[in-house]
Amino acid sequence: LPPQTWTNSINHANKMALLAWAKETGTDLVQINGQRRYGGPPPDWVGDAPPAGTEVFIGRLPQDLYENVLIPLFQSVGKLYEFRLMMTFSGLNRGFAYAKYSDRRGAKAAIAALHNYEVREGCAIVVCRSTEKRELSVDGLAASVSRQELEATLRRVTEGVLSVTLYASPGHKRGQLAVLKYSSHQAAAMAKKTLMEGNLRLGGLQRKVDWLSHSLKQKLQLGKEKPSSSQARGDKNPGVPKQSALSLHEVLDHLNTLCWQRCLGTPRFLTKCTQANPDGWLRFWCRVVIPGCPVPISGFTWVRQDRPSRSGHEEAMVAAALQVLRLLGE
Repeated sequence: LPPQTWTNSINHANKMALLAWAKETGTDLVQINGQRRYGGPPPDWVGDAPPAGTEVFIGRLPQDLYENVLIPLFQSVGKLYEFRLMMTFSGLNRGFAYAKYSDRRGAKAAIAALHNYEVREGCAIVVCRSTEKRELSVDGLAASVSRQELEATLRRVTEGVLSVTLYASPGHKRGQLAVLKYSSHQAAAMAKKTLMEGNLRLGGLQRKVDWLSHSLKQKLQLGKEKPSSSQARGDKNPGVPKQSALSLHEVLDHLNTLCWQRCLGTPRFLTKCTQANPDGWLRFWCRVVIPGCPVPISGFTWVRQDRPSRSGHEEAMVAAALQVLRLLGE
């Protein structure tokens, strides 16, 4: 069979039922980039899009189940702003979808009423709060790729780019990792799909595209961008950490006081020099363990040993402590 005939023959009866329902109810479904969408906004919507916390994730869907069943089901508990069903090339769904409600009350009602709901006998679905992530990590970029070049390429092939930040790659000695921030979860999801399937000509290494995890974000916030030759000469650049004029004792005393005020316990530091450049820059791996925090805070930072009174390890501890203070809101 020709490919189009083959895909049309898959689950034909349910597809016809979907088309009949869409025509009868006047529901407009738009399919693009592997997903089919209703609303966003719906026809009768007035005002801004709903805030964060109004979207739910729907999983364990039978792959031959479509919007003619799902949209009325999820509309029964609250006003829908948008419904997105992930689709395969053959016309089956990919087993999951997203429903965005007009307010947080609708999302909570959907979770309470429809989590573990049997859409068919023996087929209980999962309904939970959507994380609505908007940040991606792209690891394994060549060291020669500039932020301007990467951003220009991303704006050509994806929509909704808000910012692009480059870091030294934790997994590739000579590579870079980019953090991409998008205007919405949907824009980020579409960008992730495009970047994973596309063939971007950005040079050299094996790239890995994923959602930016909380642990990686912490590591990157603690670490700094690898200084270029202009940075090593002392040129102004936001990627280079400013050397703190505060003493190690002052910084640690402030951090210890804050941790005890919040009943977190005393922070413990581990620092290890992983690279020393001829121009005086030292790259340190740092870990800060705070008893009241569920996971250690770790990552890389660049320091320069300019003070005879302070070693490279002490400079790294100051940089790590200052970053922890920022993460704690200080």
